[in-house]
Amino acid sequence: MAYVFYNPNPVGRFTIDCMPRALSKVLDIDWDTASVLLCNNAIKMATVECSNEVLAAVLRQNGFYREVIDNNCPDCYTAEEFCNEHFKGTYVLGFGEHVCAVIDGVIYDTTNPSKTVPLYFWYKNSDN
Repeated sequence: MAYVFYNPNPVGRFTIDCMPRALSKVLDIDWDTASVLLCNNAIKMATVECSNEVLAAVLRQNGFYREVIDNNCPDCYTAEEFCNEHFKGTYVLGFGEHVCAVIDGVIYDTTNPSKTVPLYFWYKNSDN
């Protein structure tokens, strides 16, 4: 498992932008385009762009599927272990209030959540 610092924010800001940051990485688009996708979906759904339901809509539109992580060991399965088991593929890993991109077992984010316990993940069908 590896972690790579990733901040595609066009002016390098450190802000609450994990959703466009993760989308930019897994969809291979820039931060602005990812933000527009979230905002356009939020307007259609009459909600805010930083909601999990908006992220879900954008990911589904782009061929991703969601799975909930088994709760049989709720405090012992970390993002690092997820990466070790999912060393191939493109994922968005969700922690409740935060998401990050994982590609081929590498976490891309502004902070390293490897010791954090994930709740769910999104994947492309061809990657799983």
